[in-house]
Amino acid sequence: MRRFITICLLAAFVVTCFPMPEAEALDPITLAILAPIAVKAAEKSAPYIYRSVYNAGRCLFRMGKDVCRMFLVPYGLGYMCFGSFRRGLVYVIRGAIAPGMLILHTLMLPLSLIGLDVNI
Repeated sequence: MRRFITICLLAAFVVTCFPMPEAEALDPITLAILAPIAVKAAEKSAPYIYRSVYNAGRCLFRMGKDVCRMFLVPYGLGYMCFGSFRRGLVYVIRGAIAPGMLILHTLMLPLSLIGLDVNI
C-alpha cells in the first residue's frame, strides 16, 4: 500500500511540475483545404501499413514462440530425470538457446516493420 501511495504522490508531483500545453485548434479553412489531401495520402499508404502490421505480427509470433521455448529447460530437466536422458538433453539445449533467439527477434522487430524479413 505504501508503494502505491508513493507512486501516486510522485505522479501528482510530475503532473503539477510539468503541465500539459493548451490545445490549439486549426482554423476551419486550413482544415478544409488539407482534409482531401490527407485522405488521398492515407489511401496511398494503406497497403504499406497493412504489410508492416502483418510483418510485425509475424515477428511478434516468433517472439512468443521463443518465450514458450524457454519453458523447455525445466521440462527437459524433468525428462532427463524420469525419462530418456538424450531427449531431455535436447529439450534443455533448445530451451537454453531460446533467450538468445528472443533477443535476436526483438532486435529484428524494427527491421520487420520496414519489410526486411530475415529467417532466423
